[in-house]
Amino acid sequence: MSKTLIRGAKVLGGAPQDVLIDGGTIAEVGGGLSAEGAEVVEADGKVLLPGLVDLHTHLREPGREDSETVLTGTRAAASGGFTTVFAMANTFPVADTAGVVEQVWRLGKEHGYCDVQPIGAVTVGLEGRKLAELGAMHESAAGVTVFSDDGKCVHDAVIMRRALEYVKAFGGVVAQHAQEPRLTEGAEMNEGVVSAELGLGGWPAVAEESIIARDVLLADHVGSRVHICHLSTAGSVEIVRWAKSRGIQVTAEVTPHHLLLTDELVRTYNPVYKVNPPLRTERDVMALREALADGTIDIVATDHAPHPHEDKDCEWAAAAMGMVGLETALSVVQETMVDTGLLDWAGVADRMSVKPAQIGQATGHGRPVSAGEPANLTLVDTAYRGLVEPAGFASRSRNTPYEGRELPGRVTHTWLRGKATLVDGKLT
Repeated sequence: MSKTLIRGAKVLGGAPQDVLIDGGTIAEVGGGLSAEGAEVVEADGKVLLPGLVDLHTHLREPGREDSETVLTGTRAAASGGFTTVFAMANTFPVADTAGVVEQVWRLGKEHGYCDVQPIGAVTVGLEGRKLAELGAMHESAAGVTVFSDDGKCVHDAVIMRRALEYVKAFGGVVAQHAQEPRLTEGAEMNEGVVSAELGLGGWPAVAEESIIARDVLLADHVGSRVHICHLSTAGSVEIVRWAKSRGIQVTAEVTPHHLLLTDELVRTYNPVYKVNPPLRTERDVMALREALADGTIDIVATDHAPHPHEDKDCEWAAAAMGMVGLETALSVVQETMVDTGLLDWAGVADRMSVKPAQIGQATGHGRPVSAGEPANLTLVDTAYRGLVEPAGFASRSRNTPYEGRELPGRVTHTWLRGKATLVDGKLT
């Protein structure tokens, strides 16, 4: 079996140590390690983290392979330090049956750049009227535990209650795209000063907050788990904080772009900044950072949403919503959370690996960097700073809001069960 010796890595940002990988397992962690015949990786003080886990990725396959495929999406994931991603259900056809989720799962197995765990739709066709085959998807080879109509809200309270009751039987979780549709009809950006000045339809914070408030109460009533996708407002933070104080089983995620970007960027009318939920205010951004730091928001999830050039290079009103994020996520988190002193690298590991793996029940991921654990790892050059150049992305799409922006950190190596998927910043 192959061996790899990572020499002088700062495990979770601590003192430099050596890490020996033997096959798919971490064999030893300590100082002055050696192993005959091992491939040596000189870490030179780079930070070693457990492989990142993304609970919210759009891989687009089947149906929109012009945007992304399981192959290109998992290559992008490996480039960003991820060893597992959860693939959202809004594909064509929708992942609302055992057959479709198994197709996505098997494609992930075939390509091997990271593990792919499909997310099943809550309702048939994402239409919000009839529960999808939740039990069949869970019992399938894909073993689905997370269900979401992401891209659309499960807006019917009765349907949401039934979904929560159903997944409780096998310990699953419903991940809600919190958006009251009637409050966001014709909305193009955050409702506020900027939308008023630009004359664009406003997307009010209450459209998100009202659904979150309803759903945490439903989860409490049923005794089930609810997860809030891409939380984006200060008010939403307060609702989740209140719910957690009551012992309600709620978890929440924030995207990297909502930790950094604000609605002021929409003044450029550049559709790259058009996203769902919309970019919010500086006050919201600060509240999200603080909530991620204190644990009110549990995890960072990319909401990687690739689109082909023609769907973004058009007028604002016609542009698709979404941003790619797998290859820049860790850099944005370093910029907004680590370099600001809000989180240390152990905290980053917790928010981007440990907790998302726990929420999604990703076995073997989010584990400690210690002997006997699976060798799912990522090595990060935290001293690096450079311009984001989307032409070099592994993703099939280039709709990043960070083009030409200088960001810190660079993933140099990724290992999936001891196999290198990224070496010196290049995919294997």
